Amino acid sequence: MAVKVCKFGGTSVAGGAQLRQVQAIVEADSARRWVVPSAPGKRSRDDQKVTDLLYLCHEHVKRGVGFEEVFGLIRERYQTIVCDLGLSLDIASLLDEVHARIAAGAGAAYCASRGEFLNGHIVAALLGWPFIDPVEIIVFDERGRFLPEETHQAVSARLGKLPHGVISGFYGARLDGEVATFSRGGSDVTGAIIARGVDADVYENWTDVSGLLMADPRIVDSPKQIAVLTYRELRELAYMGATVLHDEAIFPVRESGIPVNIRNTSEPGDPGTMIVRGNGETELASSERITGVAGRKGFSIIAVEKTLMNAEIGFGRRLLGVLESHGISFEHMPSGIDTLSIVVSSSQLEGKADAVLEDLRAQCKPDSIDIKPGIALIATVGRGMMYAPGMAARVMTALADAGINIRMIDQGSGELNIIVGVREDDFEAAVRAIYQRFVK
Repeated sequence: MAVKVCKFGGTSVAGGAQLRQVQAIVEADSARRWVVPSAPGKRSRDDQKVTDLLYLCHEHVKRGVGFEEVFGLIRERYQTIVCDLGLSLDIASLLDEVHARIAAGAGAAYCASRGEFLNGHIVAALLGWPFIDPVEIIVFDERGRFLPEETHQAVSARLGKLPHGVISGFYGARLDGEVATFSRGGSDVTGAIIARGVDADVYENWTDVSGLLMADPRIVDSPKQIAVLTYRELRELAYMGATVLHDEAIFPVRESGIPVNIRNTSEPGDPGTMIVRGNGETELASSERITGVAGRKGFSIIAVEKTLMNAEIGFGRRLLGVLESHGISFEHMPSGIDTLSIVVSSSQLEGKADAVLEDLRAQCKPDSIDIKPGIALIATVGRGMMYAPGMAARVMTALADAGINIRMIDQGSGELNIIVGVREDDFEAAVRAIYQRFVK
């Protein structure tokens, strides 16, 4: 029988009505044997996420400020959910334990993780399934770094003995027993880890949208939905911020070739977006020349020019060494014979720009060097691009026809994407121009 792991995001488990929907989804398919819930998210625009309230409780204790009022909101939230669902779960005792630990000065990771911990107990009671606390199977080292192989062994050993179960997302435990968490949105990662551990056929990630879109709907009017994309394409689009999945959630399932299905809890009939391992047949089967267009603002270009730069051994090493000495990482580095452009996040240059330029002049002795701020990067991504001639020309023509000047061009060696840099003022118009050129 097929095995599916289902992760439900914060909006999908925000209240009693939403959790009834979760129950219906799980019970509609006997293959859905493992459920990973997040902490309750917002029920409305003006509502608060439980995780934010828990972080606030921790901050209050740290500063010697009373947290009873804030914790009262958390208590009321969970008690209302349990009451609405008609469960006999003793949520009051669980809440009392969490309250006592926070009052005693529990760490930030413990406090933040309790949203998932409590919701895990509720979902388990609702489904009548066993609850597995992630501290027993998700392993971090003493410095809080995730240990994938130790975790894989623990997950396989523990869950292999059970027919089904509920595992809270977002957290685990260090080797010394202290709670540790992934970064925000880390329940996605937990779901992927569990999918790998139980050798799932599909990892279903249930959220509040019906999959990924080919462009940001705040920029492009009614963009098309992406039916299928590869892990590599998702990585490219996620880098530009176009994703509903935590970046690190890709790695556990990619290693095992487990497809990820992004689904909408409110529209369970929608097929959503399927994320799969790429291969020759998959790439050739793509009906679209591009998979998506995404971008971000907030970059700067360090433009370096020096005659015979290409013949000067060690030039690039010295240049990058200066950035390293200032704690700056680079995003892209397109070059010509006598020119080199280094794209960095503008935030990394704050308070450092003059010192960086001074050190670059001293170490590299360029003919000219300048920092050009206010750059936006736009990635046109698609597995079909590598099999179609003239793709770069179509991107450039789209921007030229829209009257947009290109400040930088970079194409990955895998021919999966084309990245252009434009002025931030041209960002939205550039995204629309590229999208409209490729998508009919």
